[in-house]
Amino acid sequence: MNTIRYELADGIATLTFDEPGSAVNTMCQAWQQDLTEVTARVLADRTQLKGLILASAKTTFFAGADLKATMRLQPEDAQRVFADIEQTKKNFRTLETLGIPVVSCLNGTALGGGWEVALIGHHRIAVDHPKIQFGLPEVTLGLIPGASGITKMTRLLGLMGAQPYLLEGKLFNPRQALELQLVHALVNRPEDLRPAALAWIASHPESRQPWDDKHYKIPGGTPSHPKIASALTVAPAVLKKTTRGLYPAPEAALAAMVEGAQVDFDTALRIESRYLAQLIVSPVAKNMINTFFHNLNAIKSGQSRPGTSPRYQPQKVGVLGAGMMGAGIAYVQASRGIQTVLKDVSLERAEAGKGYSRQLTQAKVEQGKLSAEAQQALLDRIETTDQSAALQGCDLIIEAVFENRELKAQVTQEAEPQLAPDGFWASNTSTLPISGLAQASARPERFVGIHFFSPVDKMKLVEIIRGQQTDDATVARAYDYVQALGKVPIVVNDARGFYTSRTFGTYVMEGAALLGEGVPAPVIENAAMQAGMPVGPLAVLDETALSLSVHVLEQTRADLAALGQTYTASPGELLVERMVKELKRPGRAGGGGFYDYPAGQKKRLWPELRLLFEKPDQPWDLQDIKDRLLYRQAIETARCLAERVLTSVHDGNVGSIFGIGFPAWTGGALQFIYGMGLPAFLQRAEQLAQRFGPGFAVDATTRAALEAHRPVY
Repeated sequence: MNTIRYELADGIATLTFDEPGSAVNTMCQAWQQDLTEVTARVLADRTQLKGLILASAKTTFFAGADLKATMRLQPEDAQRVFADIEQTKKNFRTLETLGIPVVSCLNGTALGGGWEVALIGHHRIAVDHPKIQFGLPEVTLGLIPGASGITKMTRLLGLMGAQPYLLEGKLFNPRQALELQLVHALVNRPEDLRPAALAWIASHPESRQPWDDKHYKIPGGTPSHPKIASALTVAPAVLKKTTRGLYPAPEAALAAMVEGAQVDFDTALRIESRYLAQLIVSPVAKNMINTFFHNLNAIKSGQSRPGTSPRYQPQKVGVLGAGMMGAGIAYVQASRGIQTVLKDVSLERAEAGKGYSRQLTQAKVEQGKLSAEAQQALLDRIETTDQSAALQGCDLIIEAVFENRELKAQVTQEAEPQLAPDGFWASNTSTLPISGLAQASARPERFVGIHFFSPVDKMKLVEIIRGQQTDDATVARAYDYVQALGKVPIVVNDARGFYTSRTFGTYVMEGAALLGEGVPAPVIENAAMQAGMPVGPLAVLDETALSLSVHVLEQTRADLAALGQTYTASPGELLVERMVKELKRPGRAGGGGFYDYPAGQKKRLWPELRLLFEKPDQPWDLQDIKDRLLYRQAIETARCLAERVLTSVHDGNVGSIFGIGFPAWTGGALQFIYGMGLPAFLQRAEQLAQRFGPGFAVDATTRAALEAHRPVY
C-alpha cells in the first residue's frame, strides 16, 4: 500500500495516511484502493484487535477529494463514481462497526472528505490550535459531502443544527468542534494525540457510533416532527431565493438530509451517493472547482508574483486621502497590525477618516467580537496628520485621492520624498493608466497601481497594476502587501480601465444600451439577477454614480484627443451622458439616477424611464438579455487576455468573480467560455455580434489567445 501504512502492536491497529509525493492526503484513486486493502487486513486481524487509531503523517490530517481527477470526469462516469463512493462507504462502515473502539487523531486540518474520514472514529481528539479547520465546504465547490458527511452530520447535530455546515459550508476550529461535540477531547501538541487515544481505548473496550445504538434518535426530531416539518416547508423556497436556481448543490444537500432522515442509516448513505454522483459530473461543479480551488490556490501560492525577491512584510504605510477608500485602507491595515499614517488636507478630515475605523470596531466591541483593549490598540496604529513630514520613513505610500490626474501628480510629488530609501509608491485608481500617473514620480520603476474595491473592509479582491516601467521587485512587494492584508491579489498590465473596471464597464453599459433600445428597465434588472449577477446594471450605475461614468468618459475623450485620436462612445455611454447632462440624474449620491430614493422607503425605478425609453412594440427575449450581459463581460475578458492586460486565466476568473460580481456558478468570465466549450461559445458570440453589434465580435487574435490558454487537467 502506497498511501496508508498499517501497523499492529499490542492489539492496537494504526492506519497512518501518508500519500507519497503530496503535501496533503487526498482521496485519490490509489488511496481508495489502499483503503479497501487495509480494511481487509483489519478484518483478518479482528480477533487480535483491542482498538483502531486513524492518524496522519502530514502536517494536516486529510485534505479531501482529489479535485484534479474530478475535473476530468464526464457525464458517462457518473455510474462509476457512484460505485466508487459506495465502496469507500462500505470500508468506512466496516471499520466503524467492528465492535472495538476507533479513535481519530486530528493533528491538523480536516476538510471535506478529510472530515468524513475523521467521522469514522467513535472518539475524535484534536490538537487545540485556532488555525486548524474542520468542516464540509463542498457546496462552495458545487458539490455535496458524499462519503457519509451529510448522513452523519445530520445524525450528530439534527436537521436544523446541521444546515449551516452542510448548506453553507460553514467551517469550525477544534474548540468550536468541542462545543458542538463533534470533537470529544483536545490536546496541546500533536505528540499528545496517541497517548490520549490509547487511554480512551483502554477505558472503552467496546464502542460503537451513536446511530448504531438501538435507542438512538436524531437530535430535534425527524422531518415528521411538527416543528421540523414547519421549518422544512419553507426551507426550499428560502434556499431558492438565495441560489436563484443556479447552484444545485445546496438544494441537493437539503434533499439528501431530509430524505436520509426518514430511512435507516445505510439507505441514507446510498441516497447521499446518488446525489453526489449526479453533481460531481455537472458543469457547475467543474466550473466552481476550477476557480474556487485550482485558481484561488494558484494565486495563494504566488503564481502571479514575479521574480524571486524575499517576501515583504509592511511595517509603516502611509495613506493619502481619508475619504471612503483611504479610510477603508487604513482600517484594514491597522486591523492586520500595520502602523498607518492617514493624511488629508486638514487634520479634521484625517480624523473623520479614522472615525470609520472607530465605527467599525465599536460595532465589533458591542457584539462581543473584539475587546475594548484590542479596539484601542487598533486605533492607536492609525496616526492622523495634515503634514507630509509625518510620512517620513514609510516603506509604502498609497495615494487614494480623487480620480484626477493633476491632483494625483501633485500629491505624488509632495509626499514621495518622504518614502524610506527602499520604499515604493502605489496609486489606488480604478481607471487612470498607471504609466501616465508614474510620470509624476521620481522613481517610476517603484510606482505601481493597487486598486482596492469598495467597501475595502469587505471586498476580498485587490488588483495590482504593473506600469510600463514598474519593476518585478515592486510588483512582488505589492503582491506581498495585499496578501499581508488577508486579501486576494491579481496582477494585470497597464491599460485604460485595467481589467476589472474595463470589463465591469461593459456590463453596466450593456444594461444602459438595452434600456436605450426600448427594453423595460425592470426586465433588464431582473434578467441580470436571474443570470447570477449580484446587482442589476442600472442599480450599479446609480451606486457608483452616473456622473463618475461621465467623468471617466470625458477624461478618455480628452486623453485620446491629446494623442490626436477620437473616442467613439458606445450607445450605453451616450445614454448615461444624456441622463446626467440633459435629464439631471447623476446617481444615488446626487438625489437619483435610474432609481428614486424616497426617504424611509425602498428605492424604486424612476417612473420617467418608461416614458423616455421603453418601446412597447419592441420585441425582446429574456435569454438574449441574459446572454448579452454575461457574454459581453466574458468577451472583454478574452480581449484583455489577447492584449496581455491579463497574463493568466486564474487572474481573469478570480478577478471577475471577486471584483465585478461575475456569477460564481460559471467559475468566472474565462471559465464561462471554457466550461461551455470554446466552439459553442464562439458560435453564440457570433450570433450576438450579428444582431447586437461589434461588442460581441471575437476576432482571430482573441480566438488564438483563448486556444493558447485553454486549461488542461
